Amino acid sequence: MRLKNGLLFIVVCGLAGVCIFLGSVLGNSLGKTGLFSGAVVGGVVGIGAAVLLAVRFGLLDRAGYAMTFCGGVVGFIIAAVIAVKNLDWPLIPMASVGLIGLGALIGKWLWYKRSAQ
Repeated sequence: MRLKNGLLFIVVCGLAGVCIFLGSVLGNSLGKTGLFSGAVVGGVVGIGAAVLLAVRFGLLDRAGYAMTFCGGVVGFIIAAVIAVKNLDWPLIPMASVGLIGLGALIGKWLWYKRSAQ
């Protein structure tokens, strides 16, 4: 179980981080607003793709997809607020990506607790 949770964390953080970067690069052509909008869209798409891959790899039951996705999005919102407030420190925005994976794990845990009742 711990290995699956660790792999889920890595997959969600990695894929969401790459999609955030690609979204911001693509959105940059639209200006500063496009940069942030692209990062948000890329992040949400990355979380969805990562959780879907986790289901395909057997790291997560299909029934837990929605709750894990929502947890990842909540983690992403918190990470985005922290990253935007600390753009002058490049390490903090990079480290805040871990909050996305943490949010996904909390969502998975909440789904597991809810389904065990």
